[in-house]
Amino acid sequence: MTPTRPLSQARTLALLVPAIALTGALGSQYIGHLYPCEMCHWQRWPHYAALALALTAFATRDSKATRPLVLLAALAIFISGAIGVFHAGVEYRWWEGFTTCTGLPNGAAGGDIMAQILAAPIVRCDQAQWTLGGISLAGFNALLSIPAAIAIWVLCLKQR
Repeated sequence: MTPTRPLSQARTLALLVPAIALTGALGSQYIGHLYPCEMCHWQRWPHYAALALALTAFATRDSKATRPLVLLAALAIFISGAIGVFHAGVEYRWWEGFTTCTGLPNGAAGGDIMAQILAAPIVRCDQAQWTLGGISLAGFNALLSIPAAIAIWVLCLKQR
């Protein structure tokens, strides 16, 4: 049984969104020389998973198996967007991050402060490397991923 039109659209969207997001992320890294911080990598992992799930959904001919794969891909896309919201909030100083790339280490953690400073990542998570209209790349990921995930879920619900 082949997937219905809404499920087919959801499957296509589940493939295109992470492909576009990862192309943008990798392009900005390797062409634009914007090196990712730790939280940038966190946003990529769910997109990698979503891409694999969507490709598997395309390889599957049974719509009963396709739908759960597409729903899982949508969940992964949503998770990436949620991480993007958190990362953008750290960049805009709305809240504090909880990684070593969001500030200098403090002496209370113990150990040699100079060794901690030298071991700290070069790219900081709390400073946006690039913005457009005041929106960072993490913000753009959130603006792309969360609505797309919701659209995929809605299309999958139409499948019922």
